[in-house]
Amino acid sequence: METLSGYVEHIIYQNSENGYTVLNLAAEGEEIVCVGMCRGLSQGESISARGEYIDHPVYGSQFKISGFQVVVPQDSIGMERYLGSGAIKGVGPALAARIVKRFGEDTFRLIEEEPERLTEVRGISERKAREIAIQMEEKRDLRNALVYLQQYGISNTLAIKIYNAYGANLYGVMKENPYRLAEEIRGVGFKMADELAGKIGIHADSEYRIKSGIIYVLLQAVGEGNCYLPLDILLARGEKLLGIDRNDIRPQLDNLMMDKKVVIKGENVFSSSYYYAELNCAGMLYDLNVSMPVEEKEAEQKLEKLAGELKIELDELQMKAVMGSIRNGLFLLSGGPGTGKTTTINMMIHYFEAEGLDIFLAAPTGRAAKRMTEATGFEARTIHRMLELNSALSDEDTRRVSFERNEENPLEADVVIIDEMSMVDIQLFQALLKAVAPGTRLVLVGDVNQLPSVGPGQVLRDLLGSGRFPMTELKKIFRQAEKSDIVVNAHRINSGEQIALDNKSRDFFLLERNDVNVIYKHMIQLISEKLPRYVQVSPYEIQVLTPMRKGSLGCETLNGILQRYLNPADESKKEHISGSTIYREGDKVMQIKNNYQLEWEIVSKYGIAIDRGTGIFNGDMGRILEISEVSSSLVVEYDEQRRVTYPFSLLEELELSYAVTIHKAQGSEYPAVILPLLSGPKMLFNRNLLYTAITRARSCVTILGSSNTVRSMIENVSENRRYTALAARIREHGKAAL
Repeated sequence: METLSGYVEHIIYQNSENGYTVLNLAAEGEEIVCVGMCRGLSQGESISARGEYIDHPVYGSQFKISGFQVVVPQDSIGMERYLGSGAIKGVGPALAARIVKRFGEDTFRLIEEEPERLTEVRGISERKAREIAIQMEEKRDLRNALVYLQQYGISNTLAIKIYNAYGANLYGVMKENPYRLAEEIRGVGFKMADELAGKIGIHADSEYRIKSGIIYVLLQAVGEGNCYLPLDILLARGEKLLGIDRNDIRPQLDNLMMDKKVVIKGENVFSSSYYYAELNCAGMLYDLNVSMPVEEKEAEQKLEKLAGELKIELDELQMKAVMGSIRNGLFLLSGGPGTGKTTTINMMIHYFEAEGLDIFLAAPTGRAAKRMTEATGFEARTIHRMLELNSALSDEDTRRVSFERNEENPLEADVVIIDEMSMVDIQLFQALLKAVAPGTRLVLVGDVNQLPSVGPGQVLRDLLGSGRFPMTELKKIFRQAEKSDIVVNAHRINSGEQIALDNKSRDFFLLERNDVNVIYKHMIQLISEKLPRYVQVSPYEIQVLTPMRKGSLGCETLNGILQRYLNPADESKKEHISGSTIYREGDKVMQIKNNYQLEWEIVSKYGIAIDRGTGIFNGDMGRILEISEVSSSLVVEYDEQRRVTYPFSLLEELELSYAVTIHKAQGSEYPAVILPLLSGPKMLFNRNLLYTAITRARSCVTILGSSNTVRSMIENVSENRRYTALAARIREHGKAAL
């Protein structure tokens, strides 16, 4: 690591999003090109920079800055450069020269302590003198804050966020309660705040530390899909995290309850927002669960006539489901693959359309909405788009999500049908219910045997488990579906029956392979040669699904291998390295967290934007179209030709997706799926996971690995339990209403 000291002669490029900067630094008697994250750095400032020299293949020798400190110029030349650089608005080179000529090396002290004397310089009024002094003070305060926070290992980018949030109060926050940063500053977690507190000297049994630790434990539980934790589990995790006795932790729970940050119900501890989300959902569900005025016989006659005209055959359960959606304000439809859910939905749509009702269709993801559109012939949107996601949020507000459609501005529809409900988490469900006015029919459709949502809750399972709302479960596999071993095997797996693995099927295969390297070889052959011909699609449309992220058959390892063979390096393809990942033009990528502010646009063949919107969501998959080192960004095209420009600072939200976890594939359907299955943790390698994986395939499933593993997964019914209470809140609300 080397150190360079000098002044910023010229800023060639600076990305306002992430602070990536290319600059000329006058140091050691020459101008040196420097690159790095230098947010807040202005032309003319003097800095001390740490880093190393690198040799860029296009731009030659550069100094790559890993960290820097702004230093106050000590001589009149440095002061003149700084003042004339444009750092101080309204002061150009000529005026800077006059100021420094008048006051010499006393210039900075005078601006800070006697700013009124600036009026001695021609061209400076009293007002202008005050403005110069204010700007210098702000710059000095920021510079001092950066230096102060740097001693605790905080990057300039994060330090600026902290300074913007607290201003001069940041010193008090840091000394008294640095744990506030974990709650109030995006990018600071409990562990970082705890490390800062340790350096500052805050005791391990500090009230602030314990309360922040409890919130962190609950937040981690939410990341696992839970809406609460049993008290015993919370205290055990708190002891492990904080390294103190649970008897010291328990009193702070009561304090957090007084602060309205947690709710304790019986022996269960909720973050307040999730307790009230479930409670509110229960109340809104009962508001929607009303009987609709319908002439039964007349409705049945209309249905029979419509079915004849459309040549749709409904069995008894399907007819019961359609009538249920007509009679009730709230209706649940469940069933596995091939049981006729789509036919039933189609019949509902045609009936309501014939009645002159306005119908909205939606699903949790873009891929699921696209499937719904193709299956019904009616436009379906993502739930976020239907609710009109509000993009007018600042960067610091990304933890909060709001929609234009809510209780004050409900959806203008008579019927709302939501598919793939197993993917809907409690927060999105709450937003949906707020936007559906009582009197509107709400039909919720899904397969309860799929994996639960990525986000907290298990909404569909809790709705069905509550037993309080009208519902129909479709069980019969229809003749057309019976021809597919994917469908037949899915139902057998779900019932705990073993399946034939003799490769006599036309769409379900197992290649017995017990060597990881052999699995890699055959996987590449299947994707690049055999399956594209067999199912008549491009290699890009074939998806590898794996239970795990880590390990030799986890998606992290597989993505590196598959990228190397399916999208190899080439002079015609630009690349960018971020962390341990190489991003290359043409790569398959996936968004791995909800980003409600990312802007997308759809462009015509002439490059003109024909539609725009915001929001890219966890699980959305696309392809890298271009990479630009000059603008420090790359462009990804998602479904429906939506193009998104990612600054390099956001690449932590993208990962390669030649292989993805089965959980991430929820709601998606692929022409062909490859499952590498050898061995793994029992809690993960279970029936539920295998069922979800094979139902993602439309035309072909190929398992690469061990038949014994497949059989043991079918026998393994263990699942990670989710702590949710929506069903309990629904039952409580029902009793209270009696």
